[in-house]
Amino acid sequence: MKITVLSGGVGGARFLRGLRGHVRATDPTSTITAIVNTGDDMWLTGLRIAPDLDSIMYTLAGENDEVRGWGRVGESERVSAELRAYGVGWPWFTLGDLDIGTHLTRTSLLGEGMPLSAVTDRLASRWDLGVRLLPATDDEVETHVVVEDGTSMQFQDMHFQEWWTKHRAALPAREFVQRGVASASPAPGVLDALATADVIVLAPSNPVVSIGTVLGIPGIRDALAAASAPVVGISPIIAGAAVRGMADACLTAIGVETSADAVAAHYGARSSGGVIDAWLVDESDAALLPGIAALGIRAAAAPLWMHDLPTSQQLAADALALAASTASGNRRETSRG
Repeated sequence: MKITVLSGGVGGARFLRGLRGHVRATDPTSTITAIVNTGDDMWLTGLRIAPDLDSIMYTLAGENDEVRGWGRVGESERVSAELRAYGVGWPWFTLGDLDIGTHLTRTSLLGEGMPLSAVTDRLASRWDLGVRLLPATDDEVETHVVVEDGTSMQFQDMHFQEWWTKHRAALPAREFVQRGVASASPAPGVLDALATADVIVLAPSNPVVSIGTVLGIPGIRDALAAASAPVVGISPIIAGAAVRGMADACLTAIGVETSADAVAAHYGARSSGGVIDAWLVDESDAALLPGIAALGIRAAAAPLWMHDLPTSQQLAADALALAASTASGNRRETSRG
């Protein structure tokens, strides 16, 4: 079985780790490809940083700092301290010394003319990840946020990382802008991964700035709509609250309620021009299932909290089971037609 996952960073990384564990235990011949958001990427102190790709790579490699939720385990931060002393970079965006090694390697290879997808292959080859990592695009597409300055009442534009990390999304966002997206192209392998998949999963990642940015790359949404595989989404919202991070602030900015059914409606049914066939919500949101079904989206409830590897593996199993039932239902409807 070929499984393709559209993913952001931390939540996507934990889901992919559980999916890999489930697949290795039940069907080791299956393959997993992750199409990863690059809208959080940026240049900082001369280095090309790719937070979501690195979070997934470190998590699958067993090198992620599980306490902080980002960066390498056992990090030191001597280089960042020196940069702060020189007044260089963003003092609120700390890079660990081991992490800087990754960024130096990426920047060096990019400078030699290697595209990001090839660089990602090179970096990932260091470990047995069990998942193929594909950036959504090789082009530079960076998410910026338009906010209102409470002092001057003027609008200002800042990189998503500044809004997210420095301000903790406390500045009300008026608009998210993916710079360069209109002229970007899917990275090599992305469209094929969607066209040849047996199952496509939208990980429980931020629907606006993670999955939304991936879908914004010209050609990806169309490829998802045309895919023969069932498309299952996993809600990043549980009981009206974001599972992680500040996805609620992003949803509010685009006028979407912070609820599992509202996000399902935001994605929309593929049968009506949207991007999903099925939607998995937490057990606490089971009462929302009839309303989601009324949207033309097959819905099911299961525990979504990924507390550890076993719960992440069970979530992966539940997502694949929903995909199988969706595919079976689609076949029955086709045969009746």
